[in-house]
Amino acid sequence: MTGQHRTIDEYLSVLSADKRDALQGLRRIVRSVAPDAEECISYGMPAFRLNGMLVGFAAHANHCALYAWNATTISAFSDLTGFETSKGTIRFMPDKPLPEALVRHLVEAKVVMNAERAKARRGRGGSS
Repeated sequence: MTGQHRTIDEYLSVLSADKRDALQGLRRIVRSVAPDAEECISYGMPAFRLNGMLVGFAAHANHCALYAWNATTISAFSDLTGFETSKGTIRFMPDKPLPEALVRHLVEAKVVMNAERAKARRGRGGSS
């Protein structure tokens, strides 16, 4: 979906009901796992930041997608049967959303990964 949206709510407001519901579900899960994450728009899509980019999601013409921006994170999950994946991305149909347990585990893994990277940067004298 194209457009210059400033918030996740703006992004979601222009979607069809099925895509909006699917992405709202992802948003709810991410907020429950990482309540301190900051909502933002990154590369034109809804995203969350916590010690760096956490996850993002988007609606496309024929599917929705969850972006972890890290292929290692995605490849750690073996139960992705029925979902198309590529480097750091899981694609799904709005009427077949990602399982909540999968999204929770993926977000939890990214929270830990980002925290470890932030700690390592601080240890080297970098900013977080």
